[in-house]
Amino acid sequence: MSATDFESRLKAALAPVEPPEDLANRLERTLVSLTAIAADELESWEISSMRDPRNWARPVAATVIGATAGTALVVLRVRGRHKRRKDQSSGMLDLAERTVRDLADEARRLLPRSD
Repeated sequence: MSATDFESRLKAALAPVEPPEDLANRLERTLVSLTAIAADELESWEISSMRDPRNWARPVAATVIGATAGTALVVLRVRGRHKRRKDQSSGMLDLAERTVRDLADEARRLLPRSD
């Protein structure tokens, strides 16, 4: 194998690959589903059963999965709107403020209301 052959094979192997068109939508649906399943799991547990530490695994796992999926969902949605925010911003500080505001708004939309 010559050096040029190796180089061409390496370039072919490292060529960028475009993700599928619907990847973001599929990922968002999966994250929404995981968040809802974790919330349902937590709602089904009764406080009285939590006295025994052997019963803690499922609620802890549901909390971790729900929090992780929820955070990823917020980041995914905010990241999807980054270009529009960047175009509307007058500078880096304004962009940072808009991003933080968008993160807070999206997190509020995702969290359940306690009325």
